[in-house]
Amino acid sequence: MSGWRRPRWWAVLLTVAGCLVFVRLGIWQLHRADEKDTLLRRYAASAQAPLSAFADVAEKPPENAFPRVRVQGRYLTDRVLVLDNPRHDQRGGAEVYAPFMLHGSSAGALLLVDLGFLPGNGTGQVPQAPALPDGELTLQGLYLPPPGVGFAMGGNALAAQSHWPKTTVYLDLKQVQQDLGQRLYPRVLALDADPASIYVREHTLDFSAMPPARHRAYAFQWFTFAVVAVVMLAVLHRPRKPKRIDTHE
Repeated sequence: MSGWRRPRWWAVLLTVAGCLVFVRLGIWQLHRADEKDTLLRRYAASAQAPLSAFADVAEKPPENAFPRVRVQGRYLTDRVLVLDNPRHDQRGGAEVYAPFMLHGSSAGALLLVDLGFLPGNGTGQVPQAPALPDGELTLQGLYLPPPGVGFAMGGNALAAQSHWPKTTVYLDLKQVQQDLGQRLYPRVLALDADPASIYVREHTLDFSAMPPARHRAYAFQWFTFAVVAVVMLAVLHRPRKPKRIDTHE
């Protein structure tokens, strides 16, 4: 049996380059998984964190942190926004938002408040949000980034509607701000859970499209590609069996 065949230089080069790329992509996916795990732990811990002064975090919230704040003011009760994006149960429903004018605010900005998830009745229709309380209120919750817009289709649905409450399938703060005609703070206030409320307040970081486990699965896939590339090079250059020669006497 002959020995291993010497591979061409370009075959070795392509294999090495491919392996480096695959390994680098796998490591990157592992880093992304670790980053999201860290964010999830911070988010879980933020529910029990002490309150932060809203003025300290309002315009420049800390990156990758979720401060708990308390604000005073009143709702703009005639400007309810319904996010028709059911994610909580099979009956469907909607997430309800309302702008909140802070007491004594000199910035003139509104704070968009996430009141919570309003379950549907199984008919597929967007549920009707109950009337908001009027007058001065004190609210408390997490100061969170708005939900991701994703791939927004159909243009600005808010501008096409003339009556409130308005319904949309994604939340774009710039569009909401334009529709309200007043500046919004860069994050939303997700209210603390309240057993007496009709709203379901189970706020989570939205990693449904790419959770940490999926990043790790992709990392395994990239590492597997690197191994396959090496195995293919070895198989293509394995020793050949000598040809069998038949002899006749």
